[in-house]
Amino acid sequence: MEYQYLLGGVIASVFVWGLLLAFHAKGRKKVRVSMDIPRDSTLKSSENGMSWARNPESTDIIIVGAGVAGSALAYTLGKDGRRVHVIERDLTEPDRIVGELLQPGGYLKLIELGLEDCVSDIDAQRVLGYAIFKDGKSTKLSYPLENFPSDVAGRSFHHGRFIQKMREKAATLSNVKLEQGTVTSLLKENGAIKGVQYKTRVGQELTAYAPLTIVCDGCFSNLRQSLCNPKVEIPSCFVGLVLENCNLPYANHGHVVLADPSPILFYPISDTEIRCLVDVPGQKVPSVSNGEMSHYLKNTIAPQPVASTINTLAGALYKVFSASPDPARNEMRQACFEYLSLGGVFSKGPIALLSGLDPRPLSLVLHFFAVAIYGVSRLMLPLPSPKRLWTSARLISGASGIIFPIIKGEGVRQMFFPVMVPAYHRSPPMA
Repeated sequence: MEYQYLLGGVIASVFVWGLLLAFHAKGRKKVRVSMDIPRDSTLKSSENGMSWARNPESTDIIIVGAGVAGSALAYTLGKDGRRVHVIERDLTEPDRIVGELLQPGGYLKLIELGLEDCVSDIDAQRVLGYAIFKDGKSTKLSYPLENFPSDVAGRSFHHGRFIQKMREKAATLSNVKLEQGTVTSLLKENGAIKGVQYKTRVGQELTAYAPLTIVCDGCFSNLRQSLCNPKVEIPSCFVGLVLENCNLPYANHGHVVLADPSPILFYPISDTEIRCLVDVPGQKVPSVSNGEMSHYLKNTIAPQPVASTINTLAGALYKVFSASPDPARNEMRQACFEYLSLGGVFSKGPIALLSGLDPRPLSLVLHFFAVAIYGVSRLMLPLPSPKRLWTSARLISGASGIIFPIIKGEGVRQMFFPVMVPAYHRSPPMA
């Protein structure tokens, strides 16, 4: 499982809500212009959930996947009067360890979309910031929530409960149809996608057509290859544990332990449960059956004391916070911890980025290089030496090597000049 998407789901899940808001605010007009869907048909409910008076099989939009993005899109588009057909591989409650911590910025987007009640009645816990631990020291970073209503905070919960609430919310609309099935292929005609082919839960092969098809079936989608050329790197995997009836040092805070070789995360997911996420470097997870996992957790993880714009930030933080044999990288790691410990603007700026309350990419870049410069200043005092000068140069070079490839991967225009990015910029394949 790709680490930066996982860590984004744990500490920066607000990213998807930004996409949803952009789609809701800007994409709606474009859909109306390009789809030219008549509005004169009427809707009526039926025993099996819904039917359309004009044509029972008529659909405006097909959504593949009913996770966070798919369910929220279905509800938002359904409220706009669109007839939405959602096809989800498994409509039972998912049991996953991603997307369990919603940042305050994400909660604000829930409010804007009318979905804030999806975190009610699932034993969700308020999250007010983070605590970071390194080498027996700790620092607490609180979200800058002074100018927001009292209910605005992060929320952590069981992922599956949250997903089911969102699906139920979408299903309350008579013009939204949720169906369990596995989409096997996209139907194309003259380079344009006209619909999908899918198998129902009883194995029946069916096709569905709509002017617009949205694929939201996750980062490991089997349809992604036909839409783009993804380059997925898997530097590590998460192992998730649930600790029952435990108290964390800082209530209502996520906890990040800068351990060796990589970070360990703790956060509450209910009144009595704490999620512990252990990062295991590499693509192979230690085996549970032969005892490798138990040995790794007991001998590598347990001896380390606990007191010890968003996707881009997640990827950068992972590389900075992970231990490294490179002295320059370790200097960057220490500098980051001390920079955040300074408080004031030095902690409020990064935590506003983490929480989704400040989505400006320029702030991310400025703080990232401020950490690098702070690290250089540590090396230059009290007196520079040839070795320290060399390490400083490698620290700046290493910082550039971390942030610039991530910015390039996310897209320079998408990050810094989003208004210049066309809503639809991929040319259809040649016939």
